[in-house]
Amino acid sequence: MFKTTAKILTVCALMANSAFAQVQQSLPWSERMANTMLTVHKDTITYSAEKKNAHWEYEMGLMMKSLENAWYHTGDAKYFRYIKQVVDQFVDEKGNIRTYKLDDYNLDMITPGRLLLTLYHETSKEKYRLAADNLMKQLHEQPRTKEGGFWHKKRYPNQMWLDGLYMAEPFYAEYTAMFGPSKNFDDIINQFVWMEKNGRDDKTGLLYHGWDESREQKWSDPKTGKSPNFWSRAIGWYTMALVDVLDYIPANHPRRGELVAILQRIIPAVIKYQDPKEGCWYQVTDKIGGKGNYLEASGSSMFVYSMVKGVRLGYLSPAYMVAAQKGYKGILKNFISTDANGLIHLEKTVQVSGLGGTPYRDGSYEYYLSEKIRQDDLKGVGPFIMASIEMETFPTLSIGKGKTVMLDNFFNREYRKGFTGEKETYHYTWYDRKDSGYSLWGKIFSEYGAKLGTLEEAPSAQNLKNSSVFIIVDPDTPKETPAPNYIQEKDVKVIADWVKAGGVLVLLANDTSNAEIKHFNQLTKAFGISFTNKNRNMVKNDQFEQGKFELNNHPIFKDVKKIYVKELVTLETKAPAKPILEEGGDVIMATAKVGKGTVFVLGDPWIYNEYLNGKRLPLQYENFKAAKYLTEWLLKQATIKK
Repeated sequence: MFKTTAKILTVCALMANSAFAQVQQSLPWSERMANTMLTVHKDTITYSAEKKNAHWEYEMGLMMKSLENAWYHTGDAKYFRYIKQVVDQFVDEKGNIRTYKLDDYNLDMITPGRLLLTLYHETSKEKYRLAADNLMKQLHEQPRTKEGGFWHKKRYPNQMWLDGLYMAEPFYAEYTAMFGPSKNFDDIINQFVWMEKNGRDDKTGLLYHGWDESREQKWSDPKTGKSPNFWSRAIGWYTMALVDVLDYIPANHPRRGELVAILQRIIPAVIKYQDPKEGCWYQVTDKIGGKGNYLEASGSSMFVYSMVKGVRLGYLSPAYMVAAQKGYKGILKNFISTDANGLIHLEKTVQVSGLGGTPYRDGSYEYYLSEKIRQDDLKGVGPFIMASIEMETFPTLSIGKGKTVMLDNFFNREYRKGFTGEKETYHYTWYDRKDSGYSLWGKIFSEYGAKLGTLEEAPSAQNLKNSSVFIIVDPDTPKETPAPNYIQEKDVKVIADWVKAGGVLVLLANDTSNAEIKHFNQLTKAFGISFTNKNRNMVKNDQFEQGKFELNNHPIFKDVKKIYVKELVTLETKAPAKPILEEGGDVIMATAKVGKGTVFVLGDPWIYNEYLNGKRLPLQYENFKAAKYLTEWLLKQATIKK
């Protein structure tokens, strides 16, 4: 009996493993690797096999950032919950960070600060802001070279390392974008400029790992202060820092172009040293085929991430995708292994490479080849996940190429206090990252290659002419805005003419107690659609079933089975409009073809962050997937391009 039971349990376990493995194999590479990390590191990020204690440091910060990217890419809040769980192990209610020592002035400890800023956005908890302030205090006090470059660490005096640009600058830039002062952007740009000036090799175009202003280190060239070799991961830190920092430098900053120019100089140099057969990069970058040199996973992943993101955002020519795609194929071929449970692993990441210290690291070719390699090293896994997300996004970019999605901020114009007490618009805006915003929908549009715009004045033929999609959401009532901008007859004519010329118009209302319906209806009626006075799906508390709609082979939402829409106003339609979602005799969604254009109408804001980010909505509701399908459909209808 006991033997029979044991056999049954063994068979069940094998079947479960087989089913899990099949599910894993069906997922994109980014999710497969992220799932490996959540499986291996169940409670916190640490190398348990090496019996290391978890502490606040850059590897954890990099890994968490890649999971944040996975969250935005999938809408699966398990990644957000994991990030919060890990960060909360270190940060107390007063903003103190366990294991962190400001007096070390170590740039490596700044990296996890990016997660503090994310959590402050998401939760508004003051402890995250206080902890971020502590890290900024370190940057304000960080020892510097004579011209102003950050020392990599206090114990490495007068030295700038390429690594330090990734460790500090993305956090520094995002913090400045949130809290100011804007003059910090010049300091951030200078760090890159000085590192390139002092570390660049004119012959190869590559950057040396480190630079010693004092020329006192044994590894430094007595004339130039440069270290003797090129390390791929160090250069990768620098290129990743460039593409990430550019996310926060204002588009109109007079020196923004300096960073783009640096990226455009370093990437062609890197590509010259890509292995022609395998597509990856070597531990010592320029020594292709050198004795003992080997293809290394972290540097290769960093280069691919930097290239694809650079192309996606227009910093680099699309021609660089040839090298990026070759590199990514090489990564999958040379570095990915799969275990018996279907989990993938990243091989051949060097554990560490540094300069100086004890025992002394002389920066020689032999030194870089002497450091150990590790499976699933976080410094390789994080960039691999981020590179995979970029590669998975790339095929959809052509759908929105050359198209601009304009979001109204004239008829919907609510205000709140910003992070520094200034007055800012919020609620259904691209830049509102809280539950009330459309930042996640904006990311989806960006993943389809579209550019985002905000219209802060009344629509006109001039300011709409280059817009492919125009979205108007929940026009203000007097209780929301003291002097609302109501839709007028002239606005209706301008918008209707734009639609007839090929524009795609999205009109999203709200229930009658929270939206200005009377004037909004003047616009919708121009296309055969009216908002009624009937509200439905008035969800109480967390009774989510009250907000469900079940779909079956929907023309827009394809294989989506169930979505969640709460507290909406129903519609009435007449030609040229037609319903595309009905339930219980109510019209929920409608579209209309007018001239060359298209109109989509729903009586609810629907896919704002709260119902895309997965933090509250049960997984059975596929709003995130539906939002991607809607985004794709809208962009495909659009014929207007800039």
